[in-house]
Amino acid sequence: MDLATYADLAVRLVNTASCGEDDGDRLATMDGLRDLVADREHLSRGASRRDLDALRGLRSEFRKIFVACAEGNGEEVAARLNSLLIRHPVHPQLSGHDGQRWHVHFTDSGTVADKYAAGAAMGLAVRVTELGIDRFGVCEAAPCQGVFIDTSAGRTGRYCSERCMRRAGVTTLRARPHDVPPAAGPEQSAQGHQPSLRHGPRATSLKWDRYQPVMASG
Repeated sequence: MDLATYADLAVRLVNTASCGEDDGDRLATMDGLRDLVADREHLSRGASRRDLDALRGLRSEFRKIFVACAEGNGEEVAARLNSLLIRHPVHPQLSGHDGQRWHVHFTDSGTVADKYAAGAAMGLAVRVTELGIDRFGVCEAAPCQGVFIDTSAGRTGRYCSERCMRRAGVTTLRARPHDVPPAAGPEQSAQGHQPSLRHGPRATSLKWDRYQPVMASG
């Protein structure tokens, strides 16, 4: 049983929402639902419009858990996860589908939305207890609403994707003040040349440092 991949179900569900001004909702249609579960054989059969509507509701609930984590509100995280676990209990079953080795599914019963919710909630609950809530965050690249689980060694995660990290870097760069040319002094010649500034017997020239692009670390 790979608990990390079950927790990832919660992340990918939340991140089907719009990630920016040019992005649309990726869970607006049945095709979007099929794309969401395309790599999960036990979830990709028998999906219905009711599953789509249920998962869209669950998306909001899971996002609130990540927001509570980002705010350091452990009691709210536990309460929301416990509520999901009660409503969507797991029923572990051995499975060996598609020629894979025997492995455990949290549940193979109920609707597609039920199975998705049970696996995502259980995986997320276990990962929270393993990693702590400070490893679960909301993307800092506005206006993205994505979430992430930070597994970096230095706990440096701030964005839900490489794309958002690059976008945040560009935003940071654009927010920096532009280079300002030196103001004309009283000694400036008619041709616009600025003479050297002298300190004692030696002369030094004015140098203006340029801002270098800085990418935000992820």
